[in-house]
Amino acid sequence: MRHGMRSHAAGAIAGLLLAGPLAGWSEGQQPNAPVLPYRLVDWPPPPTSVAGPPVGPWNFIQVASVAVTPRGSVLVLHRGAYPIMEFESRGSLVRSWGDGLFSEGKVGGIPQTAWADDKSRYSAVYGPAGCTSCGAHSVRVDPQGNIWVVDAPGHVIYKLNPQGKEIMRLGTKDRPGTGPGNFNLPTDVAFAPNGDIYVSDGYGSARVVKYSSDGKFLSQWGRRGKGPGEFGLPHNLVTDRQGRVYVSDRDNQRIEVFDGTGQFLSEWTGTGGISGLAMTSDDHIWTGGTLRDLDGRIVGRLPGTTSGAHGVAVAGGGDVYLAMLNGAVQKFVKQ
Repeated sequence: MRHGMRSHAAGAIAGLLLAGPLAGWSEGQQPNAPVLPYRLVDWPPPPTSVAGPPVGPWNFIQVASVAVTPRGSVLVLHRGAYPIMEFESRGSLVRSWGDGLFSEGKVGGIPQTAWADDKSRYSAVYGPAGCTSCGAHSVRVDPQGNIWVVDAPGHVIYKLNPQGKEIMRLGTKDRPGTGPGNFNLPTDVAFAPNGDIYVSDGYGSARVVKYSSDGKFLSQWGRRGKGPGEFGLPHNLVTDRQGRVYVSDRDNQRIEVFDGTGQFLSEWTGTGGISGLAMTSDDHIWTGGTLRDLDGRIVGRLPGTTSGAHGVAVAGGGDVYLAMLNGAVQKFVKQ
């Protein structure tokens, strides 16, 4: 990996990557939910130089995911040069790195005329049709401060130490599959209280795969469908302190809840196509811009419109960060 620091001008990539078919995945808005005491702030502040601030807006290239480290810094994963960027909570750039880490494939929905109940509705294209770091899909930080990044079209998940050095990987790069050592367009990763690892796999498959903390395959569950324990698209997942696993089944517009062995417990329907989940320290869960308790009841929502968030993270003090595919990070400060 090359390390460096760079300011990023606003840019556009044709089409939304990793978007649901017919854009049907947008988070269901909750207009009647109480607005929580949060304030949207400009974040990060525009970079400056001896010549002053750059002309025009300063932005990222398609922000796919965001995470908060144990020391409170914020990791932004975007689909451009230096795809992993670390900021202090106030917005100062600490470092950026990751060029060459992610594949140049793009994932998108297949034509609706080709849909089948038992087949994936997504595929990936590579080569000239791809783009720099388009594989960047999710970033998570485990309790030890290690950084995990998901390369969806690369079919691989990297575990990096806090300095950004690779120390483990799950899956086999550029080799899709459904066996214990392969993924097919994976989407997210989560960690059990005992250190076990869960992977949502994903666009190509419809399963959750469980590993030990050292990467040994333990089990898997799920298949394509709409019934209990089945998935249309397992897009994100988180765990709680009791070891339960919450999976955003985006295409079926619900969240499914399992115990740590994969036993189906319950589902929350009518959520819309949630693309980001984050667990709070007081046992609540952010489902995009909506806060729920662990029974799925809505507590409230962030002010404004948060549709289009592809990832969400919450800081220790309660501040919330949304990763937006339009090339922005929205920071909401708790009042």
